[in-house]
Amino acid sequence: MKILVPVKRVVDANIKVKVGPDGKLDVANLKHSMNPFDEIALEQAVQMKEKGIANEVIAVSVGDIKAQETLRTALAMGADKGVLIQTDKPFEAEPLNVAKLISAYVKQVNPEQAVDNDSNQVGQMIAAMCEYPQATHASSALMKEGKLEVTREIDGGYEVLDLTLPAVVTADLRLNAPRYVTLPMMMKAKRKPQEVVMASALCPDLRAHVEVVGYEAPEAR
Repeated sequence: MKILVPVKRVVDANIKVKVGPDGKLDVANLKHSMNPFDEIALEQAVQMKEKGIANEVIAVSVGDIKAQETLRTALAMGADKGVLIQTDKPFEAEPLNVAKLISAYVKQVNPEQAVDNDSNQVGQMIAAMCEYPQATHASSALMKEGKLEVTREIDGGYEVLDLTLPAVVTADLRLNAPRYVTLPMMMKAKRKPQEVVMASALCPDLRAHVEVVGYEAPEAR
């Protein structure tokens, strides 16, 4: 079984981003890292491989060439292969376009499970485009009798779903605690393969759907 995990390069979660006087966010010189929810999803995939449930974990990132840093971290955590879907235009990284690109790649590699990033849109879109069953905000994921049993938190309790694979699962914070990446793990990751696929090759008809007008800081209390 293959597990495909989308991972996103974002501003480090411990950094407070400030809005500039021009209404824009200056993040060029800030530390970037893997989206925390993607780390949790990747950790779950690697644990499933270590238990013999899966035989390959593929980390996929949509973005510019700098996203290869995030893929190297994914490889160090235990992914077997990193794939960069390289984008030339900012709008190609919008949630809907990311879902289109990942869905197109998913249909090429035919994984059994896919997991989402932090936008809470991409996972559901991928499920719809690939016509896969889905479970969002998973706090537990176990293989039982050929199906994936996913526990998700809902208002007032828990919901347990049995998914027929392939399926899309998005991660909740309580799913697991990602492992710490050490220097030897990063060095070992350099020997693992990375592939670059141009976004235009997967989906030549992408267009912009969202226009960011500007940012404003909340009023001080």
